Amino acid sequence: MIQSSTFSIQTERLQQRILALAAIGRMGETGVCRLALSKEDYEGVQLVKSWMEEIGLQARIDDFGNLIGRMEGRNPTAPILMLGSHIDSQPYGGRFDGAIGVLGALEVVQTLIEASFTPEMPIEVVAFCDEEGCRFNKGLFGSRGMMGKLEDGELERTDKQGVTRREALISFGCDPERFDDSQYPEGSIATFLELHIEQGPVLESKGASIGIVTGIAGPLWLTVEMVGVAGHTGSVPMNLRQDALVGAAKVIIGLNELARSEPGAPTVGTVGSLTVFPDSRNIIPEKISFTVDLRDIDLDRRHRLEEKLVTLLDDVADEHGLTYTVREDTNSEPRYCAEWVKNIMREQAADLGLTVPELMSGPFHDSLVLSYFCDYGMIFVRSQAGISHNPQEFSSPEDIGCGTELLYRTVRHIASQPQRSESHE
Repeated sequence: MIQSSTFSIQTERLQQRILALAAIGRMGETGVCRLALSKEDYEGVQLVKSWMEEIGLQARIDDFGNLIGRMEGRNPTAPILMLGSHIDSQPYGGRFDGAIGVLGALEVVQTLIEASFTPEMPIEVVAFCDEEGCRFNKGLFGSRGMMGKLEDGELERTDKQGVTRREALISFGCDPERFDDSQYPEGSIATFLELHIEQGPVLESKGASIGIVTGIAGPLWLTVEMVGVAGHTGSVPMNLRQDALVGAAKVIIGLNELARSEPGAPTVGTVGSLTVFPDSRNIIPEKISFTVDLRDIDLDRRHRLEEKLVTLLDDVADEHGLTYTVREDTNSEPRYCAEWVKNIMREQAADLGLTVPELMSGPFHDSLVLSYFCDYGMIFVRSQAGISHNPQEFSSPEDIGCGTELLYRTVRHIASQPQRSESHE
């Protein structure tokens, strides 16, 4: 571990902001529930906006709910160097997921301002709206909106209380009729950098504070609905039942086995949400809806597993007299970080005296969306015990400071140079 006294950024100031933001939507001692477009999210956005304005950034909330703070560059029309992440949380979340990427970026820009550094291009710090996707069951909303990549029907998606995304946006102060005004033109963003906790155990296993991300695994999100026939649990013989929950259970177990089928592969498969209708102890379940989250860095392997999952659904439906439908919610290919950005990070890490591991990201991030529009790079910060999406999530102030310092030095290097990039297709 390098000494924070050698840092340009102020670790203590950053930590104070992390804790202040974590107090909004606090659960117990260390948990956070700050769902996208909720009153807690609004309060968090307003707090971060006030910090942006205090240091002299031009801050605004766009009609997708994104918070954007802008530092002008020497050439105000040059493509933007964008930094950031998100501050919305899971329902049972922690203090660091997303938040360190926004607040670390804010610390980077404040340090540049305090050093009287003028970047060659504008720098924008962004807290993207609804990265998590847990409230309306589809994430990366703000970043996709900004890039003009929303899908039909997204505003009609509802949360568990029946509130539509459109209604939530309007309550947040946004105007869905003016989305076009908040979209970024093609080519207007040069590079995107994101600092994030790892959310896994790799860095801790290597004894490393931070890591350089090489790319993001491609997530496939599905919603499966299986339908059978309801009946009285006491009167319908077992051999005549069309029990949708039994069928769903077999599919869920089968997905787990498929994800484990190739030893050593980074494939992961999860069913994280399930609903039962009519949800009564003495009625045979008629309809089951469950989510599928399948991820891999090898797209061909993921496709093969998806085909096997469909075969499994067919077999189970035939065996139990069920019908089923599958809705695709998210489908992204793996996206790799720009080599020139990784090279700068490697050089700056070496100057800090760090040997930095390089690793893939299994979880998706807003970087995944930005990768289709500009070059991108990511820095991971060690997660204690690999825990995330949990109140026990923890990254030390020292590790977060280390990641933020590497981000600062990377930003300063990029912002000192004429525009450059490689193809992001």
